[in-house]
Amino acid sequence: MYQTILLPTDGSEQSERAEQKALEMAEQTGADLHALHVIDTRHMSEPALSSMELVTDEAEDRAMELLEDIFETSEKRGIDVTSRCCHGVPHEEILAYADEVDADLIVMGYRGHTHDQKMGSVVNRVLNDTDREVLTV
Repeated sequence: MYQTILLPTDGSEQSERAEQKALEMAEQTGADLHALHVIDTRHMSEPALSSMELVTDEAEDRAMELLEDIFETSEKRGIDVTSRCCHGVPHEEILAYADEVDADLIVMGYRGHTHDQKMGSVVNRVLNDTDREVLTV
């Protein structure tokens, strides 16, 4: 059924639920899992000699911790996982990576950190800009 599942993550509660669903589906189908965290360059600058360098470094550290947690959980469950942290516009990076790995399925949280009641803008853009199957959790 699925050979490659992409899990974009931002560490939000919804994203953690999506992680559990993606792990469950990868375990059931034997699919490879790809975990992706995008540092949104619209909200912070690229690392340089500026005051934003510390903020960017902290975001990278947090992203690596999230991805390491997913890796450890996947490894315990016998799931092959590849993780990546990149900088850019989240929906653009998610779609580009989905194309790169030829993801059969993208599993995302319904909304991220910046939304309370409605679908997040990133998931909305991914849904509108791809022909790939997207599961929102």
